Amino acid sequence: MLALSAKLFDMKIQQLKHIYRKTKDILTQGWMLAGLVVVILLPFVIGLGLYLKSHHIFTQYNFWELIGSTEWKPLSGKFGLYPFILSSLWITLIAIVIALPVALLSAIHLTTYAKAWVLKWVHPLIDILAGLPSVIYGIWGVIAVVPAVQSLALSFGIKVSGYSILAGGIVLAIMILPFILNILIEIFKSIPIELTEVTLSLGATRWQTVKKVILRKAMPGIISATGLGISRAFGETIAVLMVAGNVVKIPTGIFQPGYPLPALLINNYGEMLSIPLYDSALMLAAFILLLIVLFFNILGRYTIVRFEKSM
Repeated sequence: MLALSAKLFDMKIQQLKHIYRKTKDILTQGWMLAGLVVVILLPFVIGLGLYLKSHHIFTQYNFWELIGSTEWKPLSGKFGLYPFILSSLWITLIAIVIALPVALLSAIHLTTYAKAWVLKWVHPLIDILAGLPSVIYGIWGVIAVVPAVQSLALSFGIKVSGYSILAGGIVLAIMILPFILNILIEIFKSIPIELTEVTLSLGATRWQTVKKVILRKAMPGIISATGLGISRAFGETIAVLMVAGNVVKIPTGIFQPGYPLPALLINNYGEMLSIPLYDSALMLAAFILLLIVLFFNILGRYTIVRFEKSM
């Protein structure tokens, strides 16, 4: 009788333990799902908040009129955002054109040609560059890049101050370079070594292996890194603000000053919150910046899908 009671007691304990483990597993999955939902909804919540804050300006102006106008005179009721959008695109394009080839070639060398100890020593240096405050890059841009751009313009017979689209693009390229490089290094390291060994064993040179095998295998990752680099570039503020010139006009060349959207926000937000239309226009600028970043991310994802299908 005692043995039967002990057996029933043990069975009860096992059932309780099973229920406890099941409940713990359900709660854990619930927390994970809640975290995923927050991550998914966050961009939409941010976008909705910015749209609602900028909605007031649409009572007097339409969207295309605001982004197509070149005049920014808030106290006169003119809120043209076109010069800011164009400046952001110019600076980001220059930054990507400079940073992407350097990052790509560096990542290929570090993961394919260089000895293992080289990557081991270089990686911390890349992380240090990625972790530097943007104001440090901005100060360096003022004391080094701006005079260099001024001298370059003078060699073409153009007299400028040096605070320009080109200066902003160069500083921004240096800022996003370690960010893109870190991603590309991890992408190339994830490619199975067997692919390289098989290609080399068939008589291909190392460069042929890189061009025909490694780059094709890593292309989706390269596209993703480019998209993330563009998104990061659009959002950088302080350093670009310090060297771009911040003149409200349509830039006609890379030596002309520009005024990107993030600089507009940081220079003006907080000053004119008592003027509803001014505040609404700044929120619209932030909303447009979010839309541009989302567009390039979606475009990058679409390109990856098309590339993978073609492969």
